[in-house]
Order: sequence, then C-alpha cells, then structure tokens
Amino acid sequence: MKNTGRYNTEGASEGEYQSGSEARVLKNLLNINSGAEIGQVETMKFAELSQKMIFSLLQDRAFSEQDIIAMHYDWLKDVYSWAGHYRQVNMSKGKFTFAAAHLVPKLMRDFEKTVLAKYTPCTFKSEDELLFALAIVHVEFVLIHPFREGNGRLARLISQLMALQGQLPLLDFSLIAREQKESYFSAIRQGLNDDYEPMKAIFSEIIARSR
Repeated sequence: MKNTGRYNTEGASEGEYQSGSEARVLKNLLNINSGAEIGQVETMKFAELSQKMIFSLLQDRAFSEQDIIAMHYDWLKDVYSWAGHYRQVNMSKGKFTFAAAHLVPKLMRDFEKTVLAKYTPCTFKSEDELLFALAIVHVEFVLIHPFREGNGRLARLISQLMALQGQLPLLDFSLIAREQKESYFSAIRQGLNDDYEPMKAIFSEIIARSR
C-alpha cells in the first residue's frame, strides 16, 4: 500500500519499501512501485474476500484467531510475503502507539478467549447488546493492530459479518471515512479505558444509515 504518512514503523523486513517507489509502497510480491496500482490490487482482492466471507457465513459461527489469520492470508497472499503473519514491526499513528509487536500473539489469543468467544456469533436480541458486541470487538481488534497492513479493513469486515449474524443490513462505513473520521479515532482510543460507548454511538449511526 502507498505510504501516506499514516503510520510510523520500526524494525523487520515489513518496514521495507519497494525499489523505485521512493519509500511510498511496501515491498511486495508483484514488484509494483505505484501507490495507485497497489491500492487497486488490494481493493480488488479485498472485495473478493468480502464476497467469499459473506456468502459462506454461518449464523452460528463463533469467530476465532485462526479465522482472522486465514482472512488476512486469503486477501493478501499474492501481494505480500507476510500475509497471514502477525507484524514484526511496532506501529504508531500520530502520537498514538498500537500494541507492541512482541505482545501481538498473546493479545490475539486473549482476544479470542475473552472477546470473540463471548460476542460471536453475534445473535443478540436487543439492539444495545448488538451495538456493544460490535463496538468491543471492533475497538479491541484495532487496538491490537495485529498485521502490518489491512487492520482497518479486516476490522470492518468482521463487523460486517457480525452485523449479518445479528440480522442487520450490510453496513455502510462511509460515515467513518468522512465526517466522523476523527470521532472514530477518538472512540478507538477510548477503548484503552474500557469505554465502548463512543463506538456504540458510531455503530448506531452506521446502522441507521445502512437501513
């Protein structure tokens, strides 16, 4: 993906950039050095993954750590050598630092045991329970940020699948890409204090717009 300055990274080969890209495109298996071109490839392959996951979704499926790894691998296996592997680099965005790379495997195991096992399948009856499930899974996954690339899109796909389990429509995430972008990042940070109410409010508006 094109390096737009969104992230700072350090360490390991995942921080390497494609030759000829002027440190704007991550080193990839396709030898693409154009940000626009690698972005198109990622987008196309993510659409394919999303369609596959939606059409194969089981209503009673509890998602696991291995499901998430498999999704990342299926999506990016033809693009990056580290597809399906947890990141080996530390990552930050602005002044916010995501979980340290060496902690990611344990954090993902804990995420499965304490969050995914409790809130998936997302078949809760009340709207408040549905919103809380969507909020906590989304926030905790983004805070871990387990992969070098694609965490936001995978987080949205997991939310999409959970919403479908909860008999909700396909979610329109354009809200957090535009006018609520800063509120969204603020809601993620609130998760550090176990406060998921801001993200619940965002998902409530996303669902309302999606109906």
